[in-house]
Order: sequence, then C-alpha cells, then structure tokens
Amino acid sequence: MGKKRIITKAEAVKETADQKSADLAVKKSQKRQVLKGIASIFSSYNNTIVSIADTKGEVIAWSSAGSLGFKGARKSTPYAATQVARDVLEKAKKYGLSEISIAVRGIGPGREAAIRGLAGTGLNINALVDNTPLPHNGVRPPKPRRV
Repeated sequence: MGKKRIITKAEAVKETADQKSADLAVKKSQKRQVLKGIASIFSSYNNTIVSIADTKGEVIAWSSAGSLGFKGARKSTPYAATQVARDVLEKAKKYGLSEISIAVRGIGPGREAAIRGLAGTGLNINALVDNTPLPHNGVRPPKPRRV
C-alpha cells in the first residue's frame, strides 16, 4: 500500500514536543470576547445557583452558594444569593461581558436578591424572563378520608 517508515526515538520526542507547543498556542488564543450573555438563576429552597453563558449556550462562568462556603440554612439566604451573583460576574468580567439577559427559574428566598446583585454591577440588562416550571394539572389528589 504505502512505504513502511521506522520512527526513531529522537524523531518521536521531537514530534510530541511540537504537538504540545502547538496545543498550548491554540489554548492561549482561545480567550474569546463575549459581549452578550445569558445569566441563568436557579433558586430553590436550599440553594441558589447562577451561571452565565454566551449566546450559543456555552457556560463561561458559574457559582453557587455552596461553592462560596455557605453551609446549611445559610445557603438559601438572600445575602448568599447576592454574593453568588457578584462572584459569577467577577469570573465573567475576564471575557469582556457588557450585556446580559436574565432567566430565573424556581422559587426561593434568593431569587430577587440574585437579580438585584446582577443589576447592581453596572451591566446592561436586556431582558428578564421567568422560566419557573408550572404543573399542567399536577399529580392526582389523595382520596377523601372516610371517618
């Protein structure tokens, strides 16, 4: 089919070193600029999670109350939610973020506080959408008691 080629150890080491340097050059140039983003806030009774993605949906930064060191009942407080919002925006500032649209999901005490935390940083907010799932009739109710 084709010529057989024997690779010596010196050639193999040189090829792998060239590949590694090329991979590093590609990774360093991958710091992309993200001007518009989507902030997704998930607020439950136990925790608040905020993630920021670009317009394609690729997450560039995320944070939660648990990852910031809050434990137990303090994770679900409004103060923890504002800290989460500030932390995730600090991570996203590296990408040059200037405009966000906010999508909120869930019902919890940190819901409004996380929105206020994102709004207080000076970014332009394009839209505010509520994506909380609603039941379309829910589960079957229990049958009435017979006393």
